[in-house]
Amino acid sequence: MKKEDCFYLGKIVKKYSFKGELLAKLDTDQPELYEHLDAMFVQVRNNLIPFFIESSQLHKSELLRIKFEEVDTEADADALLKSELYLPLEFLPKLEGNKFYFHEVIGFKITDKNFGEVGTVKAINDSTAQALFEVDRDGIEILIPMNDEFIVEVNRETKTILVETPEGLIDLYF
Repeated sequence: MKKEDCFYLGKIVKKYSFKGELLAKLDTDQPELYEHLDAMFVQVRNNLIPFFIESSQLHKSELLRIKFEEVDTEADADALLKSELYLPLEFLPKLEGNKFYFHEVIGFKITDKNFGEVGTVKAINDSTAQALFEVDRDGIEILIPMNDEFIVEVNRETKTILVETPEGLIDLYF
């Protein structure tokens, strides 16, 4: 399994018991969706390794307590500390309406109610305080804040996003 076919689920943050149990911090608003998985990928030395789950349960609401098969000692558990966890993309719950996953809107066309057709989403920049659409318009990069108030409609069938940005925002790039 390749990393680009997966999504980041979380990270193993500490050991839970001397029997190899681990606690993982999940990167999700709905940790209960991932409570009863059969397996997940653990990144070990830049490789995604499938691990089968003997048991798992939510621990203090935001952590997932996991017991992997064949991880039976503290030493086994130590080897997995700080490892990232991944699942195949098909495990992502489907989103409706104007909610979307960042990876799914790459390649969508963006149209602004005031400006008209802006360009194509080439990436999402989430390294800033506000996530940004990185839009390519004939070689010019346009950054549009991913603000719920700006996003009017996400149409998955036509692969388009309709936005209404403040007057003049897009004109700044020309």
